Amino acid sequence: MIIAVIGSGYVGLVSGTCFADFGHEVICVDKAEDKIEKLKNGQIPIYEPGLEELVAGNMKAGRLSFTTELSDAVRKANVIFIAVGTPSRRGDGHADLSYVYAAAEEIATSLNGFSVVVTKSTVPVGTGDEVERIIRETNPNADFEVVSNPEFLREGAAINDFKRPDRIVVGLSHERAKSVMTEVYRPLYLNQSPILFTSRRTSELIKYAGNAFLAMKITFINELADLSEAVGADVQDVARGIGLDNRIGSKFLNAGPGYGGSCFPKDTLALVKTAQDHSSPVRLIETTCSVNDQRKRSMSRKVAAAIGGDVRGKKIAMLGLTFKPNTDDMRDSPALSIIQALQDKGADIHAYDPEGMDSAMELLEDVTFGSNAYEIAKGAHALVIVTEWDAFRVLDFSRLKDKMVTPVLVDLRNIYGKDEVVKHGFSYTCIGRPDEEL
Repeated sequence: MIIAVIGSGYVGLVSGTCFADFGHEVICVDKAEDKIEKLKNGQIPIYEPGLEELVAGNMKAGRLSFTTELSDAVRKANVIFIAVGTPSRRGDGHADLSYVYAAAEEIATSLNGFSVVVTKSTVPVGTGDEVERIIRETNPNADFEVVSNPEFLREGAAINDFKRPDRIVVGLSHERAKSVMTEVYRPLYLNQSPILFTSRRTSELIKYAGNAFLAMKITFINELADLSEAVGADVQDVARGIGLDNRIGSKFLNAGPGYGGSCFPKDTLALVKTAQDHSSPVRLIETTCSVNDQRKRSMSRKVAAAIGGDVRGKKIAMLGLTFKPNTDDMRDSPALSIIQALQDKGADIHAYDPEGMDSAMELLEDVTFGSNAYEIAKGAHALVIVTEWDAFRVLDFSRLKDKMVTPVLVDLRNIYGKDEVVKHGFSYTCIGRPDEEL
């Protein structure tokens, strides 16, 4: 089967490459000429473990190609995936669907024979209806079906998620499209991946509902972390205690500085706006958005308290800038809010991240970047772990103490135990755990 993927960003590139690895012929399309040129030369514009090797292997096998010519790709394809960005629209928080609709209009002019047009981008309920309307108005003679097939990829584990998914959701109306989508995902049948066929609007809502639920789960345990600190409980044991209940589960119960990334912030906000437009407000999700935004900036107060309450003129070393490990994605990272709040209080910020430095340099002002944890710790009054990269789990505290003005560690991801840090002469602050550990 020949597949065209419109948009070669994170979702499009990972999806297209994995489809090619299944044995399909895949053409990835993007308007950015420099990106396509780099991809043709094997240069991957994002950091995702294993992706570079997978792209190279499928290009060499002739199953994966890259182009800026959308019309040629669409004419050849049986299935066309729309995988363009849907960022929050400036001003009102709605999902910006301009890229999706522009792609639909351009696709319409080049459809050749029966084609299935699939929205892979995360889109609000009803977007598929509008995509169908645009294509029919642009090309009344086109023979096509519009399908919703949301992605459920975790950055840092996207290839495994695609090839061994928990579920594949496909929203459609007709058997013709169902048979095509079944063939697209046929290589996964050996893995017994559950495919849920449903209506298009239901499929669109499933994506937003899933992300909103996980965002609420993170925010729930973060609020319990604050309560744990107030009453002298241990939030990690609380998380274990409730996570052992199969109805709750243990995932997404790690207390921290708040959620970020390319999905949760914009998708929860988009769902809130959709619900408001349909006079069916989602109060829990509205509160989740508000609490999470406040939490990220409030972490600066925890850092300040750890060094006596005043950070003015103090050097703060930040370990981790991306919103999670194993990605270079800085979108809505808690580090951005924490750093800005500390700078507002007069702190001098030095920072390091294993993969996010280039992106961070474009987003952060008046920050000094270093090449490792020990470089930025020199002369620091506090060291703050914001992202739980593996490299930060094996820090040499004796070496760090020799470099710092005051040996203070603020562990916003709870990756260390207090005793382990204190025995090296450090003051230790974490999230939701009592001062005295049993």
